[in-house]
Amino acid sequence: MEFKLSERSPGHFAFEYEKDGEKLAEIEWTQRDHVMDMTHTYVSDALRGQGVAKKLLDKAAEYARENQYKMNGICSYVVSAFEKSDAYNDVKA
Repeated sequence: MEFKLSERSPGHFAFEYEKDGEKLAEIEWTQRDHVMDMTHTYVSDALRGQGVAKKLLDKAAEYARENQYKMNGICSYVVSAFEKSDAYNDVKA
């Protein structure tokens, strides 16, 4: 599964997964200096239960690490993942 980085507008980004022209999953954020405000995570019903949201979050965290960014959990999925796992402690804002 390959996620594509998309700049939707200045300061508004997402990693997306599309198949046959249909968006099936995404994680969105707004960029504030060196902080990624994680605003939305979406996984279609067709992919639920396959760990896709975690893969999206892992991809965003990898991007944050590569760019020396921090991540601020706003959407409920990211907030919950940050609370449940220490794997993201190095990128938490």
